[in-house]
Parts: sequence; C-alpha cells; structure tokens
Amino acid sequence: MSHMHLELDPPPALPEGALRVIPLGGLGEIGRNMTVFEYDGKLLIVDCGVLFPEETQPGVDLILPDFGPIRDRLKDVVGIVLTHGHEDHIGGVPYLLRERGDIPIIGSRLTLAFVEPKLKEHRLKDAPKYTVAEGEVETFGPFELEFIAVNHSIPDALAVAIKTPAGVALHTGDFKMDQLPLDGRITDLRAFARLGEEGVDLFLTDSTNAEVPGFTTSERNITPAIDAVFASSQKRIIVASFASHIYRVQQVIDAAHKHGRKVAYVGRSMVRNMQIARELGYLHVPDGVVVDKIDAAPANKMVLMSTGSQGEPMAALSRMANNSHQQVSLEPGDTVLLASSLIPGNENAIYRVIDGLTKLGANVVHKGNALVHVSGHASAGELLYCYNIVKPTNVLPVHGEIRHLHANAKLATATGVPNVLLAEDGYVIDLVDGHASITGAVDCGYVYVDGSSVGDLTDSELKDRRVLSEEGFISVVLVVDSTNGKVVTGPEIHARGIAEDDSAFDEILPKIVTAIEEAMAEGNHDSRQLQQVVRRVLGSYVGRRLRRRPMILPVVIEA
Repeated sequence: MSHMHLELDPPPALPEGALRVIPLGGLGEIGRNMTVFEYDGKLLIVDCGVLFPEETQPGVDLILPDFGPIRDRLKDVVGIVLTHGHEDHIGGVPYLLRERGDIPIIGSRLTLAFVEPKLKEHRLKDAPKYTVAEGEVETFGPFELEFIAVNHSIPDALAVAIKTPAGVALHTGDFKMDQLPLDGRITDLRAFARLGEEGVDLFLTDSTNAEVPGFTTSERNITPAIDAVFASSQKRIIVASFASHIYRVQQVIDAAHKHGRKVAYVGRSMVRNMQIARELGYLHVPDGVVVDKIDAAPANKMVLMSTGSQGEPMAALSRMANNSHQQVSLEPGDTVLLASSLIPGNENAIYRVIDGLTKLGANVVHKGNALVHVSGHASAGELLYCYNIVKPTNVLPVHGEIRHLHANAKLATATGVPNVLLAEDGYVIDLVDGHASITGAVDCGYVYVDGSSVGDLTDSELKDRRVLSEEGFISVVLVVDSTNGKVVTGPEIHARGIAEDDSAFDEILPKIVTAIEEAMAEGNHDSRQLQQVVRRVLGSYVGRRLRRRPMILPVVIEA
C-alpha cells in the first residue's frame, strides 16, 4: 500500500450537526471512485470502484480505494450507494464486503445485477440489496436519499441527493445530458432544478470532460458511422467495447440485423453482462441474430462482439492482436472496430493492439479515424447548464484527474458559485452551517491487488519490479572464513536481463575480494554489512562501465 503524505493535519472532531465528506478515490485519477459521508456518527458510502494499473505498476491486477480511514468504523456504515454499473464504481465492492459482509448495497436494478456475479465469485452472500429507481426516496440511518435519473454510457445510472439536517449534498455520479438517448431516458434536469430551488448546499459533479467545450455528442450520432463500417466490410467484423456498454452493443446488434449478419460474444464478461442485460430487458435482440458459436455463419456474415477496447493484456482483443487467442485468428481483410474512448494512461497499450491488428492485415476503425464512439460524460457546456439551474452554495468537483478537477472548478466559479473546493483523495470536507471547507486530511493511498494478495504490495516492491524489468538482475555469491578473514570461494557472478556475458565482470572480482577482506580485517564480520560492501563495489563498477543500475543481490556465507 502506498500513502500520500498530504500537507494537512488530521481533521478535528466533527461538530455536532455537521456533515463530513471524505473522498477515498476518484479525485486525481479516472477510477476507484469512493466517497464517504458522515453525519451523527453514521457513514454512507457512495460508489466503491477499482482503478486499472498502468505500465509502471507491473504485476498489479487492480487498484482499490484505501479502506484504512474507515476500517475501524465499518460497523457505522449504513449502506453503499452505487450510482451505476461500471467497474470504476462497483469493482471494489467485494473487497469492502470481505471486511464486513452485511453492509447494505443500494442501486438500480441493472447495477445490482452487475454486482451480483462479483459477490458470488468472492462467496459473499450476507449483504442485503435494495433496488431503487429514479424518483424514489429511501432512508438509511440519518441519511434521506433521493434518486434521480441521469444519462450515461450505461443504462440505469442514478444521481443521489443526500439529505441530512446539515444540508443537501447532490452527487451526480457519472452523467451527461444526451437529449436523444437510445433508450429515451434523459437526465432529469427538472429534478436538478427542483432541488436547486429547495437549496443544494454541496454539489459533487463529474469532472471527466470539463476541459471539453460545448456539449457531448449524442449516442445516436454514431449510428451512421457504425452502419457505414458494416456496409463496407467484406469479411468478418470484430467490435471491441467495454463489457458493460449496453448501448454500443445494441447499436452493433441493430447494424448486424440490418446487414444480415450474426453476432457472437467473445470474452467471459461480455457474455455474462449481455445475458443479464437481455434478461432484464435492457438489450433487445431480434430472433436469430445472436449465436453461440463464432463460426455459426460464413466470415462475411459474422460479427464478434469482444472485450479488450483498452488494450488489457489478457482481454480477448489483445490476444487476437498477439495471435494467441484460442478461438479467433484474424485474417487479412477482417475489420476491427474499437468502439470506445481511450482511458488516460491506456494509450500506449491501445496503440500496441492497433499496430498488432494492422500487422495481421485487419482494417482497424477507431475514434481517431471515424466517429465510432462518444463520451459518457458531460462536457463544459452541460456542466455550466447544471450549475446555472442547481445554483449550489458549495461545489466539490469529483471524478477526474487533477486537470479535470481544476477545469470543472473554473466553470463553477464562472457561474457565480460562492465557494468552490479543490480536493484530492483523503481530504476531509466539512459542511457546517451551510459552508463547506477543507478541515484536514486522512492518510489515504493506493491499495494494490496482486493475485490473491490485497494491500500487501508496497511502492518499494513495485520499484523493485520496475528495476528488474528495466535494468536487470545480478547475483553475487561468495564464501568467507570468519577465522582468518579471507574469501575462500567465489565471488561467483550471474547476470540476467543484461546484454553482457558473465565474463564481463571478471575484472571486478579481485576488487570485491580485496574490499571484503579489508572490511573483515577491520573487524567487520556482520554478513549484512559485508553484503553492502559487495553491493557498493559491484554497483559502482556496473554503473561506470555498463551505464546500468541493476538490482544486485549479494550472498555472503560464513564458513
């Protein structure tokens, strides 16, 4: 676990009648969204997501929010509100429930349906689930929750108004203001305006597209582009998207039906999620269009709906690009459609996949050369619109990297919001008598999931992995006689990941022997200190001669 050392003191005790807000993820990155609300000794959590690792975090599977600040108060948690079913908002739920398994989970029908398989995978059965919908009001502990429909890139997304005697906090979740959504469910701006008239004391707003001017393009606008891809493709079409992007899958199914093609799902999460969406009525599939086998029809009549749009190494599309997928082998003339945006930090991985697909002869269509994806987040014009109808007293930009939060803050200030707060993960915001302020910070950092290990991997160990991958590894073994202070065997040097033969180290061997014997002559017989002598002498030589800084593992054995 890594920790940010914020230049803020721990917060004081929460004043009576005040509301405390602690973001534990999502402020400074796109992912692992989690915000804790505290009132009258009780805690309410909004979202609990994951962040996917970057190339500088080798071996890491997932990154979680840091539960440390609330770990000793889990008994006070009255519920987890999930705004929608994307991984960066629900993926961390099983890990939190492993620490207290009966926390109530609150969300829309589709969101809870996407959470359920995760709980089964982790063998979690005790958490009660409360299905809610837009327009409903529910009470959990001291928190009265009103749920509001918002439009996003997944159906059934909800904003939540959190009402306590301290005031009203309105959390948008992820949202945009598509006026012609594919399912006809628009963001309920009338509810936003009504809450604004009643008074919103703290407005927590999605910042992802705050730098983008104007309004986000409607989902309907990309239908012609997808249709054009289908019309021009002579062989098989592979479409890669998020496994939760039901709207995009619906557009692909509609295009396939129009052009007489069959659709097969590739990837476990894609199969599972689309089955859930179809059973619940969120995905409408004409009879006979979706098939179980990828070769159910000739190549020019098949569409494969795949995961892997972000270049994830183990996802289906990446394995196709590497020619290592067990079922799908790309052929020249196949068309690959990347129907998603680039999540910040994933660009290199995605471009590698595009290069691999192109090398195999595929025609790759992506956002850079065709209008085949639109964002699920509100752009600057939509955010300005919301600030003007809600007219909040205080604003806390959430969900975004630092530049997104700052851009969102400028928009709020431009509309005349009296108090705009810029915070990071771990900052503590108190709403007292209608005024919000940062009152301190809690120790809060990344929690790495590494195989079956959760939270045990440290930044120091990640640094070691990076050194191993970038600089190589050298082991040194020698045996010393502690009675006469002489080296009796070795040193033996073995290098890995270094473009030099072991013989390149022959000239440094006598110097290692001399340094060890001199250290022992001075009465230094501690094996750890002798190992440091070896590391210093060999490290200096390698740095000077080879211009490298490998990991050096010395072993000194006393005979």
